[in-house]
Amino acid sequence: MTSEKADFTQGSILKKLVAFMLPVLGALVLQAAYGAVDLLVVGRFGSTSGLSAVSTGSQVLNLVTFVVTQLAMGITVLIARYLGEKRPEFIGQVIGGAAAVFTLIAAVLFVLMVCFARPISVLMQAPEEAVALTATYVRICGGGIFFIVAYNLLSAIFRGLGDSKSPLIFVLVACIVNIFGDLLLVAGFHLDAAGAAIATVAAQAVSVVCAVVLLLKKQLPFVIKKSDFKFNSQCRKFLGIGLPLALQEFLTQLSFLALCAFVNRLGLEASSGYGVACKIVNFAMLIPSSLMQSMASFVSQNIGAGQKKRAKKAMFTGIGIGLVFGVAVFALVWFKGDLLAGIFTADTAVVAKGYAYLKGFAPETVVTAVLFSMVGYFNGNDKTVWVMIQGLVQTLLVRLPMAYVMSIQPDASLTMIGLAVPTSTAVGILLNVGFYLYLEHKEKTA
Repeated sequence: MTSEKADFTQGSILKKLVAFMLPVLGALVLQAAYGAVDLLVVGRFGSTSGLSAVSTGSQVLNLVTFVVTQLAMGITVLIARYLGEKRPEFIGQVIGGAAAVFTLIAAVLFVLMVCFARPISVLMQAPEEAVALTATYVRICGGGIFFIVAYNLLSAIFRGLGDSKSPLIFVLVACIVNIFGDLLLVAGFHLDAAGAAIATVAAQAVSVVCAVVLLLKKQLPFVIKKSDFKFNSQCRKFLGIGLPLALQEFLTQLSFLALCAFVNRLGLEASSGYGVACKIVNFAMLIPSSLMQSMASFVSQNIGAGQKKRAKKAMFTGIGIGLVFGVAVFALVWFKGDLLAGIFTADTAVVAKGYAYLKGFAPETVVTAVLFSMVGYFNGNDKTVWVMIQGLVQTLLVRLPMAYVMSIQPDASLTMIGLAVPTSTAVGILLNVGFYLYLEHKEKTA
């Protein structure tokens, strides 16, 4: 039923996990790259207002994308579970139900982003000079939201099937389309932030077409029937797994939007500097993020096959991998953050503001490697309600209050605002260690 490469229930954990994780990492790198290209091209060929608009607008788009990705995690986990249990006949219903649910979500997002683009931009406290451009960016991305949602759904399906290479192929195509689109529309036609938004939507549309073609050509261990494309019993199952994650991610991303709003109040240079820093942060978080996504599939398949010990070993292997890379990324961000920020803009004031934020954020590259591996383990173990709870504690009780307090100081420092992120993650690690020990004790006394 499952190919040897996609069978995570036997063989070397390190080799299998790394082999599955690398294409996931590659896809995330390319995804971050085409977001960074938007900022890079607008920073070089557009205006400072355009740079701020892409910075603030992409925060809104990130919120939508990350929430959809976490909701789709329920599909990944459920498909992997059915493969582990040798019950692939239910997968067609999972995919059909997911198509119905995510089409409805895309329709709601379309209305919200297209009709309320300006209020969203004002709510984000976009600098006055950049409000109109920010609203245009959000509206165009909202117009193409179907493609953004469809891409994330298709990626979740492939990962659930143990195939992390196919999403890498279609995000590579998207990245190439986006680069050419940015150069043509922003550098060539001087469309500024609007050009970057059009290029992003066009890139996602092409990647969706590639994904659908690959899925139709792929030899699947199950059959998808027309009757599967409706709201069915599998919808409740994957929503039961994905909704807590989506809610937690929604509030986490809202906290980063609030953080963006706190920074925007400090002026255009701080707003642009924070936007540049966020693109670097996206790259810094790639390895922990790929570990978390890979861990969910890996653990879920092993839990489905009744191999709990192997699932636990996978978590500790992931933590080890993450820490090795986390320390290296920390050193790069801490010592060379100004050079990294300088890639995106030649404005020395913006570079200085970006580097200031990065210094506070830097420890996050280490602590998040531990947290995300644990979260991936709990996701695969169907403990997504717990993942939501610990995420809400981090967001509402630590990250947001600390960032707000730091932002209203007389000489507000972006370094101290940035420090709110690793502080909240450290609290998350303590909570997850406690929950893991509680589950271990419960298992032994059962």
